[in-house]
Formats: sequence, structure tokens, C-alpha cells
Amino acid sequence: MRHTSRIVGLLCGVLLITTEAHAATPSFDCNKVDAQSMEAIVCGDPELAEMDVQLSKTYSAALGKAGNGKKKLTAEQRGWVKGQHDCWKTDDKKACLKNGYQYRTAELQARYRLVEPAGSATYACDGGETVHATYYPTEPASAVVTRGKDSVFMTVQASASGARYSGGNASVWEHQGEAMIRWTHDGPERRCSKKGS
Repeated sequence: MRHTSRIVGLLCGVLLITTEAHAATPSFDCNKVDAQSMEAIVCGDPELAEMDVQLSKTYSAALGKAGNGKKKLTAEQRGWVKGQHDCWKTDDKKACLKNGYQYRTAELQARYRLVEPAGSATYACDGGETVHATYYPTEPASAVVTRGKDSVFMTVQASASGARYSGGNASVWEHQGEAMIRWTHDGPERRCSKKGS
């Protein structure tokens, strides 16, 4: 009898956890979405719904720090949403949506300094250029890399050695105090040395 009540208790606990997981709702009204839309996939998946809520909170926090750049940030966010709609073209729609949420959340956290930086480095490059990188413990790990007035958001990439970041057709690969930095897709890769190393 005691054994049976323990099993019933466990089943009730599993049912409660499952119900709570399915209760996850995104930041938008699921009753107003097209059944064939990417939003419908988010509504039907607790993990994506949670990521949507996280991004919504992150976006609100970024707006609070955007100052005169609010209009630009709003336009960028609209562009990101349009990009998410393009996931219908992929075979694994959930993976596409998930990657989009992760990337955008990390970008907002880094660009608007919503998380404390994990570190930074300044590099002196061939040709006299100086490049500065600030690294963030986002998911995935990221960096905002600045050269003059230009800045690029990058995320960590798999690398056999050192740390490699890329994004926006630019890349930084650092290894033992030296870095190879490419600023444009077809531009030259410059050899740079970390200042102070």
C-alpha cells in the first residue's frame, strides 16, 4: 500500500512538472498567430517560448539603455523578427529559431553591456591600426570588436587552438598574445599583437 502511494505521488509529480513545462508561453499572444507560422512553432515548444520571454526582457533592458539610439534598435529588432520568419525555409526549424534567439539575446547583452564583460584586449596591428575587443560571458560567448568608429558583434567559433570569434564578415583569432584579425570578408588578414602582453 505504501509502495503504491509512493508511485502515485511520483506520477503526480511528473504530471505537475509536465503541465508546468507546457504552461510556458512566449511574450506574444499565441491565439493571434497563424497555425503555419514560425510563431506557432514557438507557441508549441516550451524551450523556444522561454527563450522568447528571455529575449523580450533583454530587448526591454536594451531599450532602457539605448538613449538616442532607440529608433535604430527598434528597427534592428524588426529586422531580426523578419529574419526569424525565414526559418520556414530550413529543414530543422526549431534549431534555426533557437540559434536566432541565442544570437540576438547575446548580441543585445553584449552591445548594451547588460552583462559584465569577461575581459578585454587591445591589439596593435600591422599598418598601425589599433583594434579593441571586449569579451562577454553570453550564450554563446561573444565579443564586441572595435576599430575606429566601426564595431562588430562576434560569437565564439570552434577552434583547434586559441580563441576564434567571427561575425559580420569579420573575425579575430587570438593565440598566445597574438591575433589574426580580418575586418571584411575579402579584406586582408592582419597580424596583431596584444598590447601589454
